[in-house]
Amino acid sequence: MHGLVNRSIQCFIRDTYGMDTWQAVVQAAELGFDNFEAMLSYEDSVTHQVIFAAAKILDKPAHTMLEDIGTYLICHKNVGYLRRLLRFGGDTFLEFLLSVDELPDRARLAVPELKLPALELSEVSPGAFSLVMAAEPLGFGHVAMGILRAMADDYGALVYLEYAGLQHGNEIVSVQLLESSFAEGRTFDLAIGV
Repeated sequence: MHGLVNRSIQCFIRDTYGMDTWQAVVQAAELGFDNFEAMLSYEDSVTHQVIFAAAKILDKPAHTMLEDIGTYLICHKNVGYLRRLLRFGGDTFLEFLLSVDELPDRARLAVPELKLPALELSEVSPGAFSLVMAAEPLGFGHVAMGILRAMADDYGALVYLEYAGLQHGNEIVSVQLLESSFAEGRTFDLAIGV
């Protein structure tokens, strides 16, 4: 697993629950080191150890924690770069959603070694969509739900999201766009710092 993924998990735990909790996860996962390096690669098993150790320490299901990580990646002030990258997908949540299958390619432009699962969005009925992604790494569907929920809030859209499970080696997330302009979204400007 790319170190950027592991570093994001570390930062989520540290920023949300504190350094003591992160140190408890380090011990429980038997990492043998305190910090992930963002540009290194780690065995997938290390990432799984950290996720399951954190879920146990936080006393929450792993899928809930993964969704929280997705929300953190958009909402926390320390990781605003991802929100900026995603907002280039369009002026509305619908435009963003329709561009979501381009995300793995856009991410590779920034970090060529980062491998995100392929994403495929299809409209199943007016306003209802199915987001299909390869289940490798397993659990990314829950992270995607957190990201989608946070982005809907960011645009001021009202959406209903449901993790539809695994089908034929893919994770499925159902997205129902209930109202595009439900609330006032957060401001966004192309210029950094505005």
